[in-house]
Amino acid sequence: MDSAQLPLQEEERVILWQIQQKTAKANMDNISRTEAYANFYRRHPEIKWSFLASMVSRNAGWNMCDLEGKWMPLTLDAYTRAILFLTYERANWLIFADAYPQLLLYEYSILHGKPYFHLLPYWRTSSFVQKEWFLFWHERNEQRLITSLIINEQNVIQKPVMNHPFYKKKVFHSFTFKLQDWLHFSSVIFPTLQGELFGCSVHDFWNKTKRIELGKKLSLLLFEPSLYPRFLEFSHQVTHTGSRIDYEQYMAKRSIRDTPFLRMTYPVIAHHEADGNEWRASDRQIKGWFKPASFPEKANVTEWYRKKQMQLRLLIQLEQYIRHLGKRGR
Repeated sequence: MDSAQLPLQEEERVILWQIQQKTAKANMDNISRTEAYANFYRRHPEIKWSFLASMVSRNAGWNMCDLEGKWMPLTLDAYTRAILFLTYERANWLIFADAYPQLLLYEYSILHGKPYFHLLPYWRTSSFVQKEWFLFWHERNEQRLITSLIINEQNVIQKPVMNHPFYKKKVFHSFTFKLQDWLHFSSVIFPTLQGELFGCSVHDFWNKTKRIELGKKLSLLLFEPSLYPRFLEFSHQVTHTGSRIDYEQYMAKRSIRDTPFLRMTYPVIAHHEADGNEWRASDRQIKGWFKPASFPEKANVTEWYRKKQMQLRLLIQLEQYIRHLGKRGR
């Protein structure tokens, strides 16, 4: 938090301190972040982005735990798995550190009946999203706000994660990541208690425009009237653990748990704050990001998911077999 701002009233100091404490407590790990987003949505269902964030955050946790499951350690060494985990964790932490204070300031604004968004600069939020919150307060355009927050958060992680020299070299330009991107293993899934999975994926995940487009498509899917109650039911009834057994237990062909629970696998990571969350884009580019997305084709990915899981396991087994032959031939 940036305290080098204009003088504050005592009431505002208390609000900022409370938000700082609440954000630090909830930003401990992927589990606490996911729960905080979901709980906020229960209190304020008009802020649809918080439900989207909770469901996407579940996917981040599942991806983290995949790395220490039954299959990934057979093909990725410990160093590579650690880097991939830190990539997911860093992006998850940065988005929460930027977005959760915004959500809480909105909550305080509702509580006091007046907007407190003039305090957003204390959290070094972008000027873009500051304007969007004031706009939402006056116009109550829920769809514009969810799009605005999608645009903002994908820009927030672009420089410190996607364009960071370390992550760029070790992750996004790695053969492992490119292979997963090509095979569409990196996808976002919304499960249901009926065992069906819905979702979509995107190529070139390091491209922020494509991530923004993915976010818009996911929001259309999440709030599609015939599906939304099922996703909400899953969110309410299934505690997020990080293991894919969270939803695989409801699928027709039940599988045993082969990915671990997050809090039994990873320690709490200490992060350093980003150098502010300001970003720049042309009016034309921002206008393009606001264009409506199309509903995902083949949104029911239940069978696709089964096939992709099978493909991944077969690829790993094939790699293990080739390695074995190589050792025998020496």
